[in-house]
Amino acid sequence: MRGGQGAARALVLQFTNCRILRGGALLREDLWVRGGRILDPEKLFFEERRVADEQRDCGGCILAPGFIDVQINGGFGVDFSQATEDVGSGVALVARRILSHGVTSFCPTLVTSPPEVYHKVLPQIPVKSGGPHGAGVLGVHLEGPFISREKRGAHPEAHLRSFEASAFQDLLATYGSLDNVRIVTLAPELDRSHEVIQALTALGICVSLGHSVADLGAAEEAVRSGATFITHLFNAMLPFHHRDPGIVGLLTSDQLPPGRHIFYGMIADGMHTNPAALRIAYRAHPQGLVLVTDAVPALGLGNGRHTLGQQEVEVDGLTAYVAGTKTLSGSIAPMDVCVRHFLQATGCSVEAALEAASLHPAQLLGLEKHKGTLDFGADADFVVLDDSLHVLATYISGELVWQAEETRQ
Repeated sequence: MRGGQGAARALVLQFTNCRILRGGALLREDLWVRGGRILDPEKLFFEERRVADEQRDCGGCILAPGFIDVQINGGFGVDFSQATEDVGSGVALVARRILSHGVTSFCPTLVTSPPEVYHKVLPQIPVKSGGPHGAGVLGVHLEGPFISREKRGAHPEAHLRSFEASAFQDLLATYGSLDNVRIVTLAPELDRSHEVIQALTALGICVSLGHSVADLGAAEEAVRSGATFITHLFNAMLPFHHRDPGIVGLLTSDQLPPGRHIFYGMIADGMHTNPAALRIAYRAHPQGLVLVTDAVPALGLGNGRHTLGQQEVEVDGLTAYVAGTKTLSGSIAPMDVCVRHFLQATGCSVEAALEAASLHPAQLLGLEKHKGTLDFGADADFVVLDDSLHVLATYISGELVWQAEETRQ
């Protein structure tokens, strides 16, 4: 239905009385949708001599591209790092539940695990389009096991690995097939990491730097080898130091290849990153900021003990810790909460807050022509928000997939 005459015959939907996020601005324009894509109304009027088949009044709300979460470990009792017999049903449950938070696409994330877990889980999480069943799966994010022991955070030390003599073959033996993988987080100071970064990049896999004690020089070399992302900036890395700012220094480095754009994930849950640190990062490099939830299986469950891969996690209020410690273990804040906190903490524009959860992750993954935008021809994945950025409805391919109770008629 998305191409040729089939799309031309599809119903044309016109969303009226709204402000749409396009080109970095909120515009008082209508949004036109046909065949799951954003439509250029001028071509409809002047080339096809057609008008809308159906109009939907949005009551003055904001229409923004659907949120994209590139780091989510699970939620609602589902742990993506658990090698169950039916991983797919757990992914489907999370995909369905995050629709209410405006997320239309995501990267299920596996924390450091033994090889047999990767071999069993990865084939069960294929790339999948979103729809009424839930948010789309863009590919898996593998966070570990090739990370620093010193900065492992909530990752189990027993399963950490370094690269052996045949580095990339060692990675393949650990993970098994990379067919469903979109992002790999690794520590660039590990021996032979640069040949691994080059090999992963050649396969179209995004390499992220994180859980690392790398100095700025090692981080810059990793970017020259192809790395484009930083996993949860400030967390699980060396703190900023004026004589060697470490990985954080990539935000303002002048040693990156010409035209190379570095992106960085931020957990804006009010716990992982002090508001002042959020402001520093945003003001230093606003175009690279990608909001991530880093949500754990305890998302949506409340206080108590839960799992994260091979570890037990204890939730107390708004914070998740590795059980028996004060080590933070992911977040329990959904994406819409992170967007609102980021807006409040940084004082940025509404447009900037929304783009940090949509356009920027799409650009990171090279999907900006289809996702993270409401430009003509893009997928009609969008979220309807009130002025305080609470989610009222979520659409995927132009189809209503979730709606708040109070807006149903």
